[in-house]
Amino acid sequence: MSIDRETFENTSEDELEELSVPDQVLGFLAAHEDRAFKAREIASQIGIDEGAVSTALSRLKDRSLVEHKATYWAVTDDTDRLEGYSGYERATALFNEQLGAEDPESWREHAPSDPHPSTENEQ
Repeated sequence: MSIDRETFENTSEDELEELSVPDQVLGFLAAHEDRAFKAREIASQIGIDEGAVSTALSRLKDRSLVEHKATYWAVTDDTDRLEGYSGYERATALFNEQLGAEDPESWREHAPSDPHPSTENEQ
């Protein structure tokens, strides 16, 4: 989306780098990748008008970044596709800045020592 010259000249870089609505929607869904949401739930959670969220979801679906079934939306499980989307990178950076980056060692501390039963047949 373009901006007018006056906004360009009078707005700080930080303000111009704010996440777009699609970036915020995708970031929210990626942060909750194990769940699917209705558009109104997403809108409520990220504080954006439901119409804007619905439009963003449709555009993200056209790019195969989200999946849609009935009235529910979820982030795609195609990590290559997500990593190729620059907005995903910006959203991840913003969430890491706000919430802190994940520490793999803290995950390992709580990981079970035995393999999950579903992987036993693969060995």
